[in-house]
Amino acid sequence: MVGISSKTIYAVAALQELGSIPDNQVLKIKEIAAKASIPQNFLEQILLELKKQGLLTSIKGAHGGYRLAKDLQDITLKDVVIILESDIFSGIVHTDNPALTLFWKDLEQNVSIAFEIPLSELKNYQLKATKTLNYSI
Repeated sequence: MVGISSKTIYAVAALQELGSIPDNQVLKIKEIAAKASIPQNFLEQILLELKKQGLLTSIKGAHGGYRLAKDLQDITLKDVVIILESDIFSGIVHTDNPALTLFWKDLEQNVSIAFEIPLSELKNYQLKATKTLNYSI
């Protein structure tokens, strides 16, 4: 039912990088690709789609690049998934069994709710990862 592609994983990584810069700055595709370990050609396609859907803005020119159009707190994982994946939150299960229909509908709703996590939560995971790394020998 739910599958997350590399495209979405890369998009979240790129959004995390863009969320770490001050509001008045931009990052070039090359910088985002290097920092987030994303193939640059693939990243270009992803960023264009995110821009088209209003999550990013871009500035052209020598000092141009991308930045967030919204705060990370206002962007959820569900937003990214809906933009980049097929609609995984729509009823794709066809059955004549009413019990199974209810089961899949409930599951779909619970998955949808789980994806409502704002991407600003990435900062908390970054802190946890840093603490974990600091305590290891």
